[in-house]
Amino acid sequence: MTYQTINPYTGETLASFPDATDGEVRAAIASAHDAFLGWRRTSFAERGRILQNAADILRRDSDAYARLLTLEMGKLFGEAKAEVELSAKILEYYTRHAEALLAPEKLPVLDPAEGDAILVCEPLGVLLAIEPWNFPYYQIARILAPQLSAGNTLLLKHASNVPQSAAAFEKLMAEAGLPRGAFRNLYATRSQVELILNDDRVHGVALTGSEGAGSVVAAQAGKALKKSTMELGGADAFVVLPDADLEKTTKWAVFGRHWNGGQVCVSSKRMILIDPIYDEFLTRYRKGVAGLVAGDPFDPNTTLAPLSSQGAADEVKDKIREAVKLGAKAEEVGPSVPNRGAFVQPTILTDVREDNPARHWEFFGPVSMLFRAKDEDDAVRIANDSPFGLGGSVFTANPAHGAEVAKRISTGMVFVNHPTKVEADLPFGGIRRSGYGRELIGLGLKEFVNHKLIDVVDIDAHF
Repeated sequence: MTYQTINPYTGETLASFPDATDGEVRAAIASAHDAFLGWRRTSFAERGRILQNAADILRRDSDAYARLLTLEMGKLFGEAKAEVELSAKILEYYTRHAEALLAPEKLPVLDPAEGDAILVCEPLGVLLAIEPWNFPYYQIARILAPQLSAGNTLLLKHASNVPQSAAAFEKLMAEAGLPRGAFRNLYATRSQVELILNDDRVHGVALTGSEGAGSVVAAQAGKALKKSTMELGGADAFVVLPDADLEKTTKWAVFGRHWNGGQVCVSSKRMILIDPIYDEFLTRYRKGVAGLVAGDPFDPNTTLAPLSSQGAADEVKDKIREAVKLGAKAEEVGPSVPNRGAFVQPTILTDVREDNPARHWEFFGPVSMLFRAKDEDDAVRIANDSPFGLGGSVFTANPAHGAEVAKRISTGMVFVNHPTKVEADLPFGGIRRSGYGRELIGLGLKEFVNHKLIDVVDIDAHF
């Protein structure tokens, strides 16, 4: 595996890093375990102080951290700044709430003879985080902040095209005062992932990435009897009911599909329109997409970023061609994107029939699928006709009714009158091929703890 920084806009290779050796991996596991023995006894106040330090440093040096994101994966600089701030907010959330969320819970027993039963949360030990390139800092923060708060320690295997972002976060936590070994970035190979999971001192793995990577790592973790959480792909439905404000809704649709270059597992990939408004929505949406400006991601006038790599762009283009061969219609929208950089021309796919397998694909780039629904029930049916189950949204002039429709959509997250959001204080996760487990808030905090029962029973023995 080659760890390299290749600027997606210029194609220039900026830096390369050697893979970790097996010896380095084993040393990192040992160091993380040694750090855990002390970290598990560290007070919540001290853990929180370190996380707050990290949040403060991120904000202090926001431009420098953001610049690295744009250089490594092509994210618009404004979006990179927003990611830095979101990461700081996640760190801050656990500074404020971890102790209360992990407080011992007195259980309501049915019989006083059962004693005083208390459920306590204890850390497990060393964990492995395998993270993707599309949000290099946010993906780290949403596993690191809760797990350090819980008393665990962490090894990171980040995506091979964001090695400097991974190293920057390790340096950040060291500067914030985290004990040596408690968080370590490794330029690990795929075989070393299995080496890590087979070590008795490692107690779980959290992966965000593709279905393929998730199935392999989940199998390795299962074979080693290690806990795993999987945050995988998505093809979020964007359901528009007939009473929706189309001007506002269309603007959200353009944003929801194209932010981060369309490289978001929870972006609005499938637009589902009730028949009477389909044509007007398409006209407005086409105009909105055509207004996007592709170019240098450091230029504040740019609104459409390049994809993370030329390989990623080529893969999306191949999938568009395959969808068309299978019967879909593809319409390229807007001015031609630059020849320089890993750009994909914004594309709208229509007439993706029931027998076209492309309707079940995830397009990780600026590609929108539009579906015409007969009525509300048909819209819900189409929304649920997906192997994925991550997020989704419903747009309507009646939010209460929108919430009722949202209940019928089978995903981990549904938003009414807003594309799927990522926030520091909202849970994240899905079902089916989108994975299992949750990250953030108390749910993520308790994914890798021992839920231990302590029951004080003081009754006479009877034989």
